[in-house]
Amino acid sequence: MLFDDSYKTINGSAEGIFRDKGSKFIGYAYPIRSEEEVKPLINNLRAEHTKARHFCYAYRLTPDRSVFRVNDDGEPSGTAGRPILNCLLSEDLTNILMVVVRYFGGTLLGVPGLINAYKSASIEAIKASNIITKTVNDVYEIRFEYLQMNYVMKVVKDENLDVLAQNFDINCTLKFEVRKAQLNQVLSKFDKIEGIKLKYLQTI
Repeated sequence: MLFDDSYKTINGSAEGIFRDKGSKFIGYAYPIRSEEEVKPLINNLRAEHTKARHFCYAYRLTPDRSVFRVNDDGEPSGTAGRPILNCLLSEDLTNILMVVVRYFGGTLLGVPGLINAYKSASIEAIKASNIITKTVNDVYEIRFEYLQMNYVMKVVKDENLDVLAQNFDINCTLKFEVRKAQLNQVLSKFDKIEGIKLKYLQTI
């Protein structure tokens, strides 16, 4: 299988509301890049909704969508976190956290009712989100001597590389971002220039 070098995420937070039998379910969608961001976002919601009963959530991370977690926060197992995650899966979203805040209305909804409510609140928040497609990019640093500048800049221009930082002194450095699908082609062009050093930094 070819490595899929693009993924869908959201480019800002959004919210959606679902009501059933007096209970109110508020879905909050957030774009995130790491697990460290999850707790502070949930703590903010807890501070904002002091009377809410449950803060259930699911998130997916990484461009290859391999990291995910669900939390039912006291609801019957499988009635909250999993339905929330299923919404993220069906829209194929990653680098996203979905929290559904529940205000209890006094009437028990039962397992099917809960699953439907958490799912519906998540769907409403996704509908309100701006979904974007991002490419998976590698960041490289290239070191070269001033005399090779023209050759290096020609590759940058021909391949339309995104330059993140550059320093042109006697010894020059240039930091660039390249889409995964384009990587081998770009590296082979740089390999043809003598005396330059390429260093992989990170994937974003």
